[in-house]
Amino acid sequence: MRRSLLGRRIVAAHRHGKHLWLELDRRPWPSFHFGMSGGIEVRGRRRNKLVMEGRRAHEGQWPPRFLKLHLGLDDGGEIVFHDARRLGRVRLRHDPRAEPPISLLGFDALHDLPPLGRLAELFGARAAPVKAVLLDQSFSAGVGNWIADEVLYQARIDPRRRTNTLTRAEIARLRARLRSVVGTAVRVGADSDRFPPKWLFHTRWSKRVQSPVTVRGERIRYLTVGGRTTAWVAEVQR
Repeated sequence: MRRSLLGRRIVAAHRHGKHLWLELDRRPWPSFHFGMSGGIEVRGRRRNKLVMEGRRAHEGQWPPRFLKLHLGLDDGGEIVFHDARRLGRVRLRHDPRAEPPISLLGFDALHDLPPLGRLAELFGARAAPVKAVLLDQSFSAGVGNWIADEVLYQARIDPRRRTNTLTRAEIARLRARLRSVVGTAVRVGADSDRFPPKWLFHTRWSKRVQSPVTVRGERIRYLTVGGRTTAWVAEVQR
């Protein structure tokens, strides 16, 4: 890793789904997958502290805890990759987009959302629960657990519905909410305090409450779909 990066110039940065890679002036290029808790921090820039980092994490601490890769730039700047859960990965690839794991990903949920007809074909070719399909990165790269729950809640679709049973109208609603939820989250810099107040996100993990409800007063239920805990509202999602 050190031999491949030392002295190289960063030409551009690219992303597909949950994977980011840096284009350098010579191959191979570093590719990053953040996992559930990984991230890149730039020294001197404001950072968001994750709960899983623990109480020992401080706003001004540098380098941050759980450091995995530390890059020094010729202008004195510093960039680090850190990951509290060790699920993230840093790989060297000669052509990241054309090589696994990025080459195995599905459409990018932000930039490459298929038109309605094509999305209907993709859903129709599968018979798994819609929540599981949305989480499958080979289907829709970049959709995580909370995004899938939010999209299905807003689209009024039961997370257990088989994708090949969805109507064209339901797929149209799902597509519109997927575009809206992902786009909004990116636009506000993933700052959940700026998410729309009526989103399920704000109360979806209130399991410690005896009867958790949405901000609209709807009862939140929990089940496991695709191996992931799923928050949903039975009265709304069909």
